[in-house]
Amino acid sequence: MAAKTSKGTLAILAGGGPAPGINGVIGAAALEGIRNGMRVLGLQEGYRWLVRDDVSRARELRTEELSGIHRQGGSILGTSRENPTTDPDKMRNALSALKRLGVTHLLAIGGDDTAFSTWKISGMKDAGIAFACVPKTIDNDLPLPENVSCFGYETARQLGVELVANLMEDARTTVRWYFVVAMGRKAGHLALGIGKAAGAPLTLIAEEFPPGTISIERLADLLETTIVKRRVLGSRDGLVVLAEGILERFAEEDLRKVGEVEQDEFGHLRMAELDLGKLLKNVVRKRFAARGEKMQIVDKEIGYELRCAAPVPFDAEYTRDLGHAAVRFLLGGGSGALVTVVLGRAVPMDLAGLVDPSTGKIRVRFVDVQGEGYRVARDYMTRLRGSDFEDAELVGRMAAEMKTTPEAFAGRFAPLTAGE
Repeated sequence: MAAKTSKGTLAILAGGGPAPGINGVIGAAALEGIRNGMRVLGLQEGYRWLVRDDVSRARELRTEELSGIHRQGGSILGTSRENPTTDPDKMRNALSALKRLGVTHLLAIGGDDTAFSTWKISGMKDAGIAFACVPKTIDNDLPLPENVSCFGYETARQLGVELVANLMEDARTTVRWYFVVAMGRKAGHLALGIGKAAGAPLTLIAEEFPPGTISIERLADLLETTIVKRRVLGSRDGLVVLAEGILERFAEEDLRKVGEVEQDEFGHLRMAELDLGKLLKNVVRKRFAARGEKMQIVDKEIGYELRCAAPVPFDAEYTRDLGHAAVRFLLGGGSGALVTVVLGRAVPMDLAGLVDPSTGKIRVRFVDVQGEGYRVARDYMTRLRGSDFEDAELVGRMAAEMKTTPEAFAGRFAPLTAGE
């Protein structure tokens, strides 16, 4: 490798899952580094090769290959979920590789794991590397100020809305229901954003439930009653958006009862094979079948389709601002920050202050279910409301659909509206 310049060597990597706009950050950061006399290296596939002390996948980025890449999806440097903090040897190898490359400044593009890994490596003894992170995740769950979006979210939401709108039209045409699962293992921002903008009859996110486990039977109650209410209001089709993070809250005994998850040779549930949409589809279909009705429900996951899309103009512009701001922060002598842009101004956030002491990881930004945004979304859903039980005719019609009495219907389902 060539010797570092007087301004130092800037290395750029991307970690975690893809998100629209990665190339915008890479391009802007690299061009700003070059413009200021830095040698700029692109590190292929995040930390994958660094943790092996392998510097062969590092390459110098040059102006001619960076022009216009902010409009491209994917990542010219690839990405990976390699986590150096899982092994002290990996940490030492990564630092060794960075020092052999002459890296003086490191820019990591990623979510909470990438930010945390970079922070830990740069804090190692004698590291001598200034670092900054740019927040990336379509899940939109990093704790940015003023509720600023993580880059990639706006593009993922827009494409997700287009897909859901197409499925809603298919549901109308074929008279069926779709259960669509959207990415977001920790928070429901993407599911809610898609469902709200598309006008889905129901969107369910983990944050709306009390702390602790989420009952599969309660979820099925919400789904079943939404289908029934929509039916008596004149529509026999519909679509539900579900946040995948709901999976994290299921109790093992509930999963054993529904019998939808395979077990290994030791009797442990194979949680990685759990399909939320399929599981809930089967539970709801069995309920209708018990009343002698065959229910047409299709389960669908959307997520991978969203991650490498070409960024919408918002993300194309936003990511260039982020890349430029991150390098200006480093050149100004800064280090140890998650760099954001709020109302057109760079706002570096101290990474140490973003770590949750109870988990040792970057804090998660959850959907604020007390906020106006969630309230608007919920008010326009076709789901049971407390006021429904003041309408005797509506309750009677829903009870008739479920082949029960109004009293039994109210006794069973009115608790679903508690806490509205």
